[in-house]
Amino acid sequence: MNILLADTAATLRLGITLGQSLTAGSVILLAGDLGSGKTTLVQGIGQGLGITESIVSPTFTLINEYNTGRIPLYHLDLYRLETAEVIGLNIETYWEGIEVMPGIVAIEWSERMPYQPDSYLRIILTHGDDGTRQAQVTPFNSTIDLENFCR
Repeated sequence: MNILLADTAATLRLGITLGQSLTAGSVILLAGDLGSGKTTLVQGIGQGLGITESIVSPTFTLINEYNTGRIPLYHLDLYRLETAEVIGLNIETYWEGIEVMPGIVAIEWSERMPYQPDSYLRIILTHGDDGTRQAQVTPFNSTIDLENFCR
């Protein structure tokens, strides 16, 4: 499903809807060029979860954990990593709920992952020269009803 996002506020609203709707154990694999809105979308997810602290891209820390919302949000950014380095992070512990409380896992630059979870939502963000963005949302073994979700 393709969703037109007229501006940054629309990207944020999509994230808020995701944060309000998704359940613990949900994984969102994000892809898109620099500046396409991946972090903005995750900021919206945090707002939808009721997280009040500032959500920033974990480009240098790799993983930021937010535990003050309805359920935890785990925000990962794989931009600086090679595929072999991603393996050493054991990021599956986040979506499997091993050693952490189950929550929503949002992974920027997910195309660097050598493996995916069994169930996830892939969101590819693109932006046009006119400032509009588009989100291509594809569920994989996910029970989310996109038709009803996006209304």
